[in-house]
Amino acid sequence: MEYRFVTVWRIEAPLDAVCEAISHSLNWPQWWRNVESVEELVSGDARGIGSVRRYTWRGRLPYRIRFDICVVDAEPLTAVAGIASGDVEGRGRWSFSSDGAVTRVRFDWRIRTTPVWMNLLALFARPLIKWNHDGIMRHGGEALARRLNARLVGITQG
Repeated sequence: MEYRFVTVWRIEAPLDAVCEAISHSLNWPQWWRNVESVEELVSGDARGIGSVRRYTWRGRLPYRIRFDICVVDAEPLTAVAGIASGDVEGRGRWSFSSDGAVTRVRFDWRIRTTPVWMNLLALFARPLIKWNHDGIMRHGGEALARRLNARLVGITQG
C-alpha cells in the first residue's frame, strides 16, 4: 500500500540549530519519544551521503516499524534526503528554510508498506495509519521545540 505524507513544522529557533538536531538522528531517541532506536550501519562521507541508519519507531497503534535509511542527498542548512528499505520502502526528504526568527521544516515521506499484515490492515485502516503517522510527527515537532528551548509556532499535515 502506498502512502504520501507531508508535515511542516514552524519553530521559533535558528535554522542551524534545527538542522543540527534533525541531521543528528542518532540522538532522536533522547528527545523524540516515538523513536525507540537509531543504529548507524554505515557512516557515509563527510556530508553523510551513503550513510545507512536503522530506525525503530512506535506510535499510538500497537505495532513497531523498522526500516533503514540510506542518505542520498545532503545540502547543509537546506535539505537531507534518503531511500527507505525494510517495513517501508520509498523516499523521505527533510527540507529547511527560515523566515526571520522562524525556521520551517518540511518532511515529505513517500513510501509503501512491505509486510503482508500491514498491507492487509491498510485496506481497512488507512485513516488510522495516517492518524498514527500524524501523531508521531506532531510529537516530533513538539519535542524538537522543547529540545531547542523554542516555541512551536505551528504544524500542518497532509
